[in-house]
Amino acid sequence: QVQLAESGGGLVQPGGSQILSCVASGARLVSYIMGWYRQAPGKQRELVATIQDDGTTLYGDPAKGRFTISSGNGKGAAYLLMTSLKPGDTARYVCNLDGGLSGNRPYDFWGQGTQVTVAS
Repeated sequence: QVQLAESGGGLVQPGGSQILSCVASGARLVSYIMGWYRQAPGKQRELVATIQDDGTTLYGDPAKGRFTISSGNGKGAAYLLMTSLKPGDTARYVCNLDGGLSGNRPYDFWGQGTQVTVAS
């Protein structure tokens, strides 16, 4: 079974940095998109950043210029480097793996999420 192991959440000071890690296990990886999304209470879930198997990246507006996503040296991983953090970045961050279709079935998985709190 496919699992997404997430880590890196916690309390960080404004202006500080944090790294979130998402590593897939048990997944059949060929063509895929992995990414981080976030949701704060009372707000809609929003895109933070995604990375494709070929290294192509996409950033949501709040992340542009401050966050960087990478896959490291292998496949099935999405590391999110967050810098210049603001209190508005406080949210539950969740990892997603979208492998398209397996036959006619979606090959799409979500992690449990990790809380990031930016406060003094």
